[in-house]
Amino acid sequence: MTAATVDTADAPRQIAAYKPGFDWGRVGNYAAITVIVFWCLAPFYWMAVLAFRDNANTFDNTPWFTHVTLENFRYAFDTQFNAFGRSLLNSLIISVSVTVLSMLIAVFAGYALSRLVFRGKSIVLALILGASMFPGVAILTPIFQLFSDFGWLGTFHGLILPQVSFALPLAVYTLTSFFADMPWELEEAAKVDGCTPLQAFRKVIIPLAAPAMFTVAILVFLASWNEYLLSSVLSKGDSAVAPSTVAIVNFTAGPHIVPYTQTMAAGVIVTVPLVIVVLIFQRRIVSGLTAGGVKG
Repeated sequence: MTAATVDTADAPRQIAAYKPGFDWGRVGNYAAITVIVFWCLAPFYWMAVLAFRDNANTFDNTPWFTHVTLENFRYAFDTQFNAFGRSLLNSLIISVSVTVLSMLIAVFAGYALSRLVFRGKSIVLALILGASMFPGVAILTPIFQLFSDFGWLGTFHGLILPQVSFALPLAVYTLTSFFADMPWELEEAAKVDGCTPLQAFRKVIIPLAAPAMFTVAILVFLASWNEYLLSSVLSKGDSAVAPSTVAIVNFTAGPHIVPYTQTMAAGVIVTVPLVIVVLIFQRRIVSGLTAGGVKG
């Protein structure tokens, strides 16, 4: 009776003694996230503000939407002055082609480098990683001369192949690391069940590697969609093959008009698809970036 009374009386004191204080750490985390989000989205927000603003009020510093108009978007697709609509289709063709070709090569190369044992494998991996360190401007002149001799300037394959070569090091190295983390027992079990090595790869390895493959494909697509340096030189300014990044640089809105707001409208049009893709597939991207561990 006495013990029970003591325990009941001491219970509120114990709860009060262990009551946590104000969580300043969480406040700091949210504050840091807020600053990062603002820092990243502020340029896009200002681009959107100018995209909907009348060109006569371009230099108005009002930080919200004023003098709203949709004429800038109409000018962006005005074929009399620009080939922007065609350039969006060109960007889609180039980016999808680069992504498909890069993934076809990277999946098999990454699997071979992770599973097969052969002499000089570490050298091959080092060369692949080293290839990604070359700045594009350093090899732009040799590529231009080579493609000029081949007659590939101003062609789709002349724009696609160099981007594939730049995308492959990242794709191969990422998938090699992922495949290396997958246990051999998965394939051995499939072979015991009657699968050939190709069937084990297709039915067991590929489905398990889907998150990493999807992530690499998204990253390659985004890099190709935003690529400018190679495209600006190898397209030769030909609107028939030039991607949207090149078209925006050559943007015009008519005689005696400096196309500030029209260029911002074109920038919004180019950026929105990327934002939509990331928002739709963000879970797959995160799961792919954190993949590689196998639960027992």
